[in-house]
Amino acid sequence: MSEQSSDVSKTLIRPSALRRSWLFLPGAEREVLLGAATSAADVLIQELEDFTPPQLRPRAHAIAGEIHGVWNAAGKIAAVRVNPLDDGGLVDLEQVMPSRPDIVALPKVSEAQHIRDLDKEITRLESVLGIIPGSTEILPNIEYARGLVNTIDIAESSPRVKACLLAAEDLAIDLGAERGQDGTELQYCRQRFIVECRAANVVPVDCPYTWQSGEQFLIDETRYARRLGYTAKSCVHIPHAALINEILSPGPEQIEAAQQIVEAFDSAREQGRDRIEVQGSLVEMPTYLGAKRLLIRAEQLARYD
Repeated sequence: MSEQSSDVSKTLIRPSALRRSWLFLPGAEREVLLGAATSAADVLIQELEDFTPPQLRPRAHAIAGEIHGVWNAAGKIAAVRVNPLDDGGLVDLEQVMPSRPDIVALPKVSEAQHIRDLDKEITRLESVLGIIPGSTEILPNIEYARGLVNTIDIAESSPRVKACLLAAEDLAIDLGAERGQDGTELQYCRQRFIVECRAANVVPVDCPYTWQSGEQFLIDETRYARRLGYTAKSCVHIPHAALINEILSPGPEQIEAAQQIVEAFDSAREQGRDRIEVQGSLVEMPTYLGAKRLLIRAEQLARYD
């Protein structure tokens, strides 16, 4: 949620590290956009690119202010995905920035200069509109092989970048891969992407699950993402956000196991020991720190859910 005072300041309620589900929505469908405010998604994205044909973009621009206001009032992060700047994106940006989106997503980012160009335009519009400088985040969308191998440079190209998102459909096409509901063809891309994002200290957002049916595939794909280290995933169907949130949040069993690890290790350290066995597994410092991190995340998420 954004709190706007007379000087147009705003503060995002949910920090970037705690945004689990990122939901893309058709940019000109007002009722769908308004209804999404009651969804489970942490981040709502008004999509002006693929989900909005060119002839409908003026309508999408016109309703952006209303939509983003409703989303913020519901405690959601309000994002908008513009078109590439050289293909209508500059017009999109000039039309939607008055609605003060929390995040501007840019598609088809293949090199750092794309983000620097967007940063420059956002900086200009923040100044013109009286928006606090630097308060609008940028979300690069990595959709091509070239973008994937340049991810760390892209992520470090602007302080506005707090997260990067990996595409699915466009990336598969660029690779010449055969798209399947189990997502096997994108496994290496997802593995490489999270390494690059972590190296740049930004949040990696896993590729969108774009299939409407096949709930078990979504569950399996999100669990796999969690195992790789992802804490955020995107989607295009409203009901999927709740499942993503559930899987990417520490559950009661995980919390209990982490508490046992922390307590046992703390006790061992007090006795001068450097490790301890818990539930048949040897616990050393890395495992202990991982358990503490899980408990901290669970506590932080509880403040916002």
